[in-house]
Amino acid sequence: MSDTIEKIKCLIIGSGPAGYTAAIYAARADMKPVMYTGMEPGGQLTTTTEVDNFPGYPEGIDGPTMMVQLQQQAERFGTEVRIGMATAVEFSKEKGGWHKVTVDGNKEIHAQTVIISTGATAKYLGLPSEQKLRGGGVSACAVCDGFFYKNQDVAIVGAGDTAAEEATYLANICKSVTMLVRKDAMRASKAMQHRVENTPNLKVLFNTEVDEVIGDQVVEGLRMVNNFTGEKSEIAITGLFIAIGHKPNTDIFKGQLDMDDTGYLITAGKTTKTNLPGVFAAGDVQDKEYRQAITAAGTGCMAALDAERYLATLE
Repeated sequence: MSDTIEKIKCLIIGSGPAGYTAAIYAARADMKPVMYTGMEPGGQLTTTTEVDNFPGYPEGIDGPTMMVQLQQQAERFGTEVRIGMATAVEFSKEKGGWHKVTVDGNKEIHAQTVIISTGATAKYLGLPSEQKLRGGGVSACAVCDGFFYKNQDVAIVGAGDTAAEEATYLANICKSVTMLVRKDAMRASKAMQHRVENTPNLKVLFNTEVDEVIGDQVVEGLRMVNNFTGEKSEIAITGLFIAIGHKPNTDIFKGQLDMDDTGYLITAGKTTKTNLPGVFAAGDVQDKEYRQAITAAGTGCMAALDAERYLATLE
């Protein structure tokens, strides 16, 4: 452990739309924020090729470029962006207490306020062909990327409410949607199942899993396997959407911050306040409903304002 302990007003853990927006607001409020980017600087958007639904970009923008611009904007106002990962935390339970955060296992930082924007990681199937074509037709967000497959044939993997909702969303804009359900029934609510059943261009295949995603540079088809009979079959598609859930990146906060059964941080009412004073959460780490770049940015703004108001009560 480093001998020197750095003391700061505002520490932001994690980058991405939530973290960078929090940094912009915190820096403009003279909170002199320090941000640690985590292992994936820029977050999930760095794996997205085209962002068409973020306001202010009439021609669209690719995810990595957008994240670079957000970082530059945060740095312009004085945010110190550092490459590194929070590896342990010891949050104070007292108002006005110092929150201890260890970075990369050897540097200790004491912060008056901490904004957590570590995001959530989409779950994938783990097939080499799927990983190779991420960004080339394989996506974990139908609402983000469905538009690019207008009037095309696509497939979606999943069986819960989110999968059913995304499947019907895709059916509104795509020519056909094939839904792959691993078991012999869906987990989705009855209302969502009825919606799926009543969508004419949406076909559900039960006891079916992805054997391989076909395509070299982009998705061209799907080889499926019936896990009951072992029979394999192929369909021609241009897009494959994975809707099997997300895992919030909150492991190091367990036992200190309130979270739900899945691990999403719980915030109070319409604020970004966690159960501990001076600790705030923004973006997908506390939002399992919307999971959009624009909503993450909005809660990043809220977190910085909440942190600023908290600091004002200490003076």
